[in-house]
Amino acid sequence: MSIRNIAIIAHVDHGKTSLVDQLLKQSGTLKKMDDKDLVMDSNDQERERGITIYSKNTAIEYEWNTINIVDTPWHADFGSEVERVLRMVDCVLLVVDAYEWPMPQTKFVLKKSLELGLKPIVAINKIDKPTARASEVINMLFDLFILLWASDEQANFPIVYTSAKGWYAMNNLDEKTNDMKALFDVIMKHVPEAPNYSDKPFRMQVMNLAYDDYMWRLGIWRVYEWTAKTWQQVSIISNDWKKRNWKIGRIFTTLGLQRIEKAEAKCGDIITIAWISDIFVWETVWVWDVQALPSITIDEPTLRMEFMVNDSPFAGKEWKYMTTRNMQERLMKELETNVWLKLDMDDWKFIVSWRGELHLWVLIESIRREWRELQVWAPQVIFREENWNKVEPIEQLVISINDDLAGSIIERIAKRKWTMQTMKSENGLTTIEFEIPTRWLLGFRWEFILLTKWEWIMYSSFSHYWEYKWLIPKRQVWSMISGNTWQAMMYSIFKLQDRGPIFIDPAQMIYEGMVVWEHLKWWDLIINLTINKQQNNVRNSGNDEAMRIDPIIHISLEDALEYIWLDEIIEITPKSIRMRKKYLTASARTLAKKEGKL
Repeated sequence: MSIRNIAIIAHVDHGKTSLVDQLLKQSGTLKKMDDKDLVMDSNDQERERGITIYSKNTAIEYEWNTINIVDTPWHADFGSEVERVLRMVDCVLLVVDAYEWPMPQTKFVLKKSLELGLKPIVAINKIDKPTARASEVINMLFDLFILLWASDEQANFPIVYTSAKGWYAMNNLDEKTNDMKALFDVIMKHVPEAPNYSDKPFRMQVMNLAYDDYMWRLGIWRVYEWTAKTWQQVSIISNDWKKRNWKIGRIFTTLGLQRIEKAEAKCGDIITIAWISDIFVWETVWVWDVQALPSITIDEPTLRMEFMVNDSPFAGKEWKYMTTRNMQERLMKELETNVWLKLDMDDWKFIVSWRGELHLWVLIESIRREWRELQVWAPQVIFREENWNKVEPIEQLVISINDDLAGSIIERIAKRKWTMQTMKSENGLTTIEFEIPTRWLLGFRWEFILLTKWEWIMYSSFSHYWEYKWLIPKRQVWSMISGNTWQAMMYSIFKLQDRGPIFIDPAQMIYEGMVVWEHLKWWDLIINLTINKQQNNVRNSGNDEAMRIDPIIHISLEDALEYIWLDEIIEITPKSIRMRKKYLTASARTLAKKEGKL
């Protein structure tokens, strides 16, 4: 019985999760588990967003062989985790939509795998779609491999054509099949068996972390040499070359996503080990003094944000009130598994540094779904100093829009001095690739949505650091602020709706200092939305008018993080997302400006 370890790479909505589901079902593995779909997207946020956030591994039993499949996060924000999980495998399966070209996130993860010397297998998915153009996509992939400096062996990749929804795979487009046997055969042929080093001294390395309420921190490992056994005495060498002794507690392998407890794991297995409480990524475990496995560097954070206890007038009214101690405990728990998170405390505020916006969204949404409330400040870019020069993070951005909108988008982007890399138009869709400072991208998505009327596709990923560019405003509009605390009246909203987009519903409770509207001028405006229409007993048909309100924009967490100014705060509760000023009253804001706090 052999072991084969493979990572699966794909962009969002290219069918990676559905493809793994079919492999689990047609191998017979899913019959031994709960019968459900989208097994790899086990997290609620992953299912809702349709993306992979957390790296997971599953195991498939096929013809008396074990195939370990590691799911890689699709976004460049998770760069350090991507590199770690790729070191657990011996091959990668690249899944590409049969119509779409390889997107920036696919390029990022593929680049990491090629740099590690892994040879990919390419699956052209969704081949049953009427818009499929497999030959053109394959040509684009060859160009991409050359661009990423792939070796001749890596560029000579095997190709299989699949339809995850149709449950079939084939080696050629003119074949007729009704199962995934062609994909299984390609995996068995081109994924090398995990080498058997059972005659060498015991050595394994932790590549990822997990957490369990009963077993606490868990280490996810690959056994490189010899065999891992429960209650085995081992030595652990940390990243600063300090040694400590420990015993291996419980050992788990996987079947699907279920943990299967075993007494031992052999060379090549990907396992989870419990009861090594202070374990950290990259650490090497051995029995005798052997050379430590190479460590992996964690990508430095590019964004920072301040987390604060909710102090708004509505604090604690919707669910659990988080104190400073509660927030510290929650963020410290996040440190158990998220190794790229950095946490500092300053004047009762928690400064959280992370890799990118998606990281921040996921963490805040997770806290919110735990029925807790908090406040966060606008995300800020982390600058560096290199050779006595100030540098900032640069993103690679790809925009896809309808041809008739391309002119207005390019005109708007030209004002921000972005660097255009490529531009092409096909089938009525214009695709433009840019290099842009992360600082300039914050807040642009909201402006982009309004400009394109939601007919857009936009992807970005961190590229590199470059010299600091000039200052540019985050947004070109200001805010309308509530001057009173009470219910918002439909009559007041109707009378003021011509001034800009509306963020609140009639009868919604608002408070003084809350951002309720967008003001299309260059100053903030204080308004009173609690005024209702005066009633009298005189009926006059000429004075009555039908009150029709324009469509209301309901701000999501992502929209709010991109929208707010530096003097604004987001209040996040399990039921509501509210934007407010840092200082709620007009007099407090005036005093803060005089003292230089704003």
